[in-house]
Amino acid sequence: MVFACQADSFLREFSSKVVSCAEAKLDLVKDGKKQTIDGFEVVLEDTILFPEGGGQPSDTGYLNETPVIQVNRRGAEAVHFVQSKFSVGETVKQKVDWERRFDHMQQHSGQHLLSAVGETEFNCPTTSWWLGEETSYVELATTSLTESIVDKWEAIVNEKIRLALPVTVKVYSKGDPWLDEAHTRGLPKDHEGDVRVISIEGVDNNMCCGTHVSNLSQLQAIKFLYFEKGKKNKTNLHFLVGGRVLKYLSSCLERERKLTELLQSNPNDHVSLVEKLQKSVKNANKNLVNALKEIAAYEVEKLKSQEPKPKFFCLHRSEAEMDFINMFLKLFADESVLLLLTVGEPKGSGHMVLHGEQTAVSALGQQICKLLDGKGAGKGTRFQAKVNNLKNIRAAERLIKEYFQTGQNEV
Repeated sequence: MVFACQADSFLREFSSKVVSCAEAKLDLVKDGKKQTIDGFEVVLEDTILFPEGGGQPSDTGYLNETPVIQVNRRGAEAVHFVQSKFSVGETVKQKVDWERRFDHMQQHSGQHLLSAVGETEFNCPTTSWWLGEETSYVELATTSLTESIVDKWEAIVNEKIRLALPVTVKVYSKGDPWLDEAHTRGLPKDHEGDVRVISIEGVDNNMCCGTHVSNLSQLQAIKFLYFEKGKKNKTNLHFLVGGRVLKYLSSCLERERKLTELLQSNPNDHVSLVEKLQKSVKNANKNLVNALKEIAAYEVEKLKSQEPKPKFFCLHRSEAEMDFINMFLKLFADESVLLLLTVGEPKGSGHMVLHGEQTAVSALGQQICKLLDGKGAGKGTRFQAKVNNLKNIRAAERLIKEYFQTGQNEV
């Protein structure tokens, strides 16, 4: 079946009757977490809400005032997932999220154009594509893509856009011999009914179920971002089309404005200034590491010189990293003194190491880790953890003191 959204991709509102409405569940991934929501699967006589397919995500929109969360194709049916019940035979008004729809139309038609040019001009056939929320990419059956080819490729597709070539949709019966002339990776196994062919005048004929612009001028522009190694013998080419190009440009300009304020320089000087800053920071870090090594050596010598030898010793360095702790332990090399060494923000996160006789480390490691809101593990004479609450260092020191005062067995 050719849906209303496929017959006219520019329809924004449409009315149709409910064919069926059944209770269902939908699995979604939001912020990296999977969640299941209850709702209803609604099938209409026809729809302007595109069901996911052909590499294009589904539309969102409304049935009356009820949000449509997702639309899937099931054979010849478009199944709308909503969280309100509808009556069979009821006429509902459909409204598409036009901003999302037009963005998908631009990206999808842009993909058709760049894929056609890539195959005919550069022998880089597209094997699949992915339409993301911010950027998209095509998977190419090549490993020989170069910056020079990409630049020429981008120039050609944008010239086609400036020519304002028409994009037309024709519908053919399944099995029509003319379909042999259209490019396709094959129809889905569950495809039913007529077949749509998207034609870019003089450029491409391609079987496709997606929504498309009616003229290449509506793409505005295509920008290739970068290419990278894909699956075996494949290359992924990332791109933006139309409104996404403008959005990306606005984002770049805003970053440039902020960098200009921070660096107090002309944008043309940003790269050289950042390189100078990186070099300066690298030198400063190197000097800091050397200074911390000297401090570790000084603290170790000071500890070794104490008479009588203390039962325990605690030291915190807010500006140091784990290298400082490891250096201290390497230089001290004495398990008879229980060491609590911590680094990081005084009231924030950092690292801790408890080192000494195995009995003491085993008795106190987890307790101190819990006090400092950490997560770690110990083995033998060492317990190490990443901690989130270094403001409790003094409480940890008191715990160690109490351990030795109570005979090392009642804490």
